[in-house]
Amino acid sequence: MAGNKIGSSYKQTEVEDRWDAIVVGSGLGGLTCAALLTRAGKKVLVLERHYVIGGFTHVFKRKGYEWDVGVHYVGEVHRERSVLGQLFDDVTGKQLKWENMGEVYDRIVFGDEEFPFRAGVQNFKDGLREHFPDAADGKAIDAYVDTVFAASKAARGFFAEKAVDGIKGKVAGGLMRRPYMKFTRRTTHEVLSALTSNQKLIGVLTGQYGDYGLPPKRSAFAMHASVAKHYFQGGNYPVGGSVRFAETIAPAIEAGGGKLLTNAEVAEIILDKGKAVGVKMADGRELRAPMVISNAGAANTYGKLLGSEAKSKLGFRQDLDRIEPSAGHLSLYIGLEHTAEELGLPRANYWIYPDGAYDHDQTVANFLADESAPFPVIYVSFPSAKDPDFQSRYPGKATIEIITLAPWERFADWVDKPWRKRGEDYQAKKDRYAERMLEVLFRYEPQLRGKIAYSELSTPLSTRHFTDYQHGEIYGLNHDPGRFEGRFLRPRSPIPQLYLTGQDVITCGIGAALFSGYLTASSILDQNLVMDVLNRA
Repeated sequence: MAGNKIGSSYKQTEVEDRWDAIVVGSGLGGLTCAALLTRAGKKVLVLERHYVIGGFTHVFKRKGYEWDVGVHYVGEVHRERSVLGQLFDDVTGKQLKWENMGEVYDRIVFGDEEFPFRAGVQNFKDGLREHFPDAADGKAIDAYVDTVFAASKAARGFFAEKAVDGIKGKVAGGLMRRPYMKFTRRTTHEVLSALTSNQKLIGVLTGQYGDYGLPPKRSAFAMHASVAKHYFQGGNYPVGGSVRFAETIAPAIEAGGGKLLTNAEVAEIILDKGKAVGVKMADGRELRAPMVISNAGAANTYGKLLGSEAKSKLGFRQDLDRIEPSAGHLSLYIGLEHTAEELGLPRANYWIYPDGAYDHDQTVANFLADESAPFPVIYVSFPSAKDPDFQSRYPGKATIEIITLAPWERFADWVDKPWRKRGEDYQAKKDRYAERMLEVLFRYEPQLRGKIAYSELSTPLSTRHFTDYQHGEIYGLNHDPGRFEGRFLRPRSPIPQLYLTGQDVITCGIGAALFSGYLTASSILDQNLVMDVLNRA
């Protein structure tokens, strides 16, 4: 199903000088925005510095295997008439199909204790009550779910306000944002501690914190609620792998006269009389358009792609600097010469924590202080077991991905070394981490010992190399309470004709990235494209 070539190399393609819009970065937000602008009659150029299109939705292939790099499961798309499902159907022409992961989508594990997260709100509650039968814990579980839904409902106005500009924004902005702020200004741990004193229950309920990169005492509850609610109805995987996002969106851009170019690094956004009018490429060439949309992240857009004069005029520069980058990560990509069925691989993900260590903030602190300490979290995904099309593309094979926290500072010494040529010391460090990650896998899937045919570890340096995120962060800006205070993380920038899209505009996650594309295009076209889709449906 997957495998079509998406886009072409900038260095090997004739490129026109003038476009109706230029999109910097080909992540899901950028692709979605480009497709929607194309639908509105604009000829759009998408520029990607990596050698493949897709941002964190791309796949890479090595030694006869294929792995996704950022898409491990998606919630809500399989529900009838869900907003997210309708938006995906709209932008992909219903070409993107989903495979449900089954009853259990996440397994939260502390040593030998396992807490399955089951699809369906009542199933979720009942599953937790099996492990927490006390009446007080049951009430806390009910209150927790109610609070998650309340936060998610309040989020609608907060994010809709981002597309409202001018006088309307000044009049209605505060009212639209206020209900959500009571959830953004408290940490996840503060909210849960008000519901229960059971630290074990709190540890289990926050067992997906790796999906947004911050442990409970540092993350905004609003972010936690967004992730938890997203998966209450279960998890899904794109049939054909995560490459299908780009494969199903890109053709419409090209059919409308647009182009998607890889190996196309943008050095600067060109301003003329204070307005964005195009981009200067790394080779010095200038490409022009009456609007530029950046999917490169707020820090890169405002910190690297604008000239010094424009940066000095940004009134929120200090506010942006106060928001830290999100976490870096290690990802171990594993290939096996057996099928997922032969190996008995599950579809559900593992979230593995040290034995009895329910205080996630403490285990993170321990690991940051001592890299020989137990990993604070090990996430394991089995894409070949989730994707029913995998065997048609890679018969007789299976893949696994293991992810854990990785502080940027532990790899910064090699930042100036070229990709895949960083020396023996760097490789030895990677090998030590990989061996430890494999031992965790073997504890829970012992049949895999001796079956690993290929493995490769990526570090924050890999993320920086391909995305240009300066500290190898995977989720853009941190999702702590301070992130939600500034009103500058919105589609319309203070630079006329310069727009932002992607995870910094909304939050991290596939659903948020898709929604950011709709939000940015809505702001550009002065039209509520989300409601247009829902009304048509």
